[in-house]
Amino acid sequence: MSEIESSIPLSRGPADHSVRDQIVEAADEHFSHYGYEKTTVSDLAKAIGFSKAYIYKFFDSKQAIGEAICTKTLSAIVVAVEEAVAGAPTATEKFRRMFKTLVATSVSLFFNDRKLYDIAAHSAGEGWPSARAYGERMRQILSEIIREGRESGEFERKTPLDETVHAIYLVVLPFANPLLLQYNLDLAEEAPVQLSNLVLRSLAP
Repeated sequence: MSEIESSIPLSRGPADHSVRDQIVEAADEHFSHYGYEKTTVSDLAKAIGFSKAYIYKFFDSKQAIGEAICTKTLSAIVVAVEEAVAGAPTATEKFRRMFKTLVATSVSLFFNDRKLYDIAAHSAGEGWPSARAYGERMRQILSEIIREGRESGEFERKTPLDETVHAIYLVVLPFANPLLLQYNLDLAEEAPVQLSNLVLRSLAP
């Protein structure tokens, strides 16, 4: 379930798929250099050598192109988190690794590919489908960890599961949401450890 769903229309065939990929690749490069806000569909058309009308055959707006890139970017973060969690022996360790990997991967994206990070932040601020799906997947991972911890006796069982997941997600949110993370970078190194300790103490049976 690593792939985040987006609002991009389904491809109609191999040739269409190739053109769509070409458009997304060109947009990815343009956004990386000039930023999402400063890039227009006309700019992309010139870079690819297509007409603007032809691009609109595959994407109905610049946001739809941004959605494709944002989905790919956020999915990479999800994959990193899922892989880290999968290798942990206990629910307690799964939560620690989830938080640590989530922050580390997001911070790495922020510093190494800032323009693409800005698209993810923009999507979070605007509530794009890819951003909502990303948040939902993070809550699902949290829910799976809490369930496992309750079944193993590591975590308390009295608090309703949805309430517990929601409260923990609020703790994680400043570092999970790309729009908020950029304002919490100075805490990115210490937060995963300190907040994980706080959350895990609250989950103790």
